[in-house]
Amino acid sequence: MKLGFVVKRYPRYSETFIVREIIAHEEAGVPVEIFALRPPNDHHFQDIIARVKANVNYLYMPPLPPQTEPVPVDALVPSVFWETMQRMSETFPDFWQLLERAKGEEARNVYQACLLSFKVKQLGITHLHAPFSNQPATVCRLTSLFTGVPFSFTARAKDIYHESVNHDDLRLKLEEASAVVTITKYNLNHLRDTYGEAAANVEHIYNGLELDRLAYQEPVYRERLIVAVGRLVPKKGFEYLINACSKLRSAGNQFRCVIVGAGPLNQALQKQIDDSNLGEIVKLVGPLPHVEVAALVQSASAFTLPCIVADDGDRDGLPNVIFEAMALGTPVVSTDVTGIPEILKDGETGLMVDQRDADGLATALAQLLDDVDLRITLCRQARRLIDQEFDADRNAARRRLLFAGHRSSQSVADLEDALR
Repeated sequence: MKLGFVVKRYPRYSETFIVREIIAHEEAGVPVEIFALRPPNDHHFQDIIARVKANVNYLYMPPLPPQTEPVPVDALVPSVFWETMQRMSETFPDFWQLLERAKGEEARNVYQACLLSFKVKQLGITHLHAPFSNQPATVCRLTSLFTGVPFSFTARAKDIYHESVNHDDLRLKLEEASAVVTITKYNLNHLRDTYGEAAANVEHIYNGLELDRLAYQEPVYRERLIVAVGRLVPKKGFEYLINACSKLRSAGNQFRCVIVGAGPLNQALQKQIDDSNLGEIVKLVGPLPHVEVAALVQSASAFTLPCIVADDGDRDGLPNVIFEAMALGTPVVSTDVTGIPEILKDGETGLMVDQRDADGLATALAQLLDDVDLRITLCRQARRLIDQEFDADRNAARRRLLFAGHRSSQSVADLEDALR
C-alpha cells in the first residue's frame, strides 16, 4: 500500500489531526505522499509537522515542457488546459470516454485531477484519501475515475451540515468512493438517514491522539484558570463564554480566562471583552504552538468549548481539543452539539450545558473552579474513555483496513494479514 493524501492546503495550523493520522500511517511502515491543491497561507505552524516524512506535491504547475514557471490554477489558460488533456489521453487510453463522467465539474478540479493522475502513475500510489469531502474529495474522485486507483474520504461536520453543502455532489462521492470515514456516530446516523443506500459504506472511526505524548496529570493543584481553544468563528460559541465570565465575576469569583485561536471574530470578541470591562480577566492570545497549548490546558481548572449550531448550519463534529483536554487531565464543559455527547457524559466524563446558555455555563465553570474532588472524578473517567477510543495508531490501522477493502470492525490485530 502507498497512500496519497489529498488536501486543500498544506500545512495548516488548525489541521493537526490530519498530520497525526499521516504520522500514524508512516510509523506503521506505510509510505505516504501528500498532494496539496493550494500553497499554505497560514503564518503559524505546529511543531508536529516536522515529524512528517512524506513529500509534499503542490498541484498547480503543469508538468508540460517547456513550462518552467508555476501557473496558478486561477490563471489557467486554454492552451495549457488543452495540452494537459492531450497528454492525459496519451497516458490513459480511455481518458476521453471517462471524461464524460466529469460533466458539470469545475475546470479547476478536472485540471488538478489530471495533474494528480500523472503523479499517481509516476509514484505508484495505490490508494487516495481526502481528509474532507469538499474539493480534495472531488479531485480524488476524478483521479480515481481516470486512473482506476480507489479513493476514500472523511466526511466531517462542515462537509455534512453547512448550508453550502451540495447534496447531489456528496451523494455521488458516497456512491463512488471505495470507503468513507466519518468521525462521530452522530454523523454516521445522519448520513445513513439522509443518503440511504449511498451511505452504506460509511464507517465511524474517531480521530486519534498520540496518547504516549499526552501525560495525564490529576487536576489537584490548579490555578483558577479557564482555557478555551478554537478558531474564532460563530460555531465555537465564544461570545457565550465571555458572557459567562461576566456572570462569574459578578458573583464574586476570582479567576482568569484565556482563549487561544485566531479567526474572523477576533475584533468582535475583543470589543465584547472591552465593553464588559473584562480586559484584566479574559484574554485573546491568538494561535500558539501545540506544546504551549497543552501546557496551558494542563495548568487550568477547567477547559470549555461552548459549541453552538451557527445560523448557517455550521457546527463542530467532535472537536479534537475536547478529547485532548480529557487526555491531559483537565475537566471539560461543553454542549450537546453533534458528536460531543458521545464522549462527554454529564457528571461522568465532564459537564454538559445547553447551547447559548451563559448562565448554565457560568454555573458549571464555577463548580470546576471550586470542587477539586469533582475535577478528579470527572478526569479519571474521561481519561479511561480516551484510552479506549482515541488511540491514533489503532484508529489509523482501522482506516487502513478500509483503504484495503476490508471492514474496520475486523480485528486490528489482523491488519497485516489483511494487507498481504
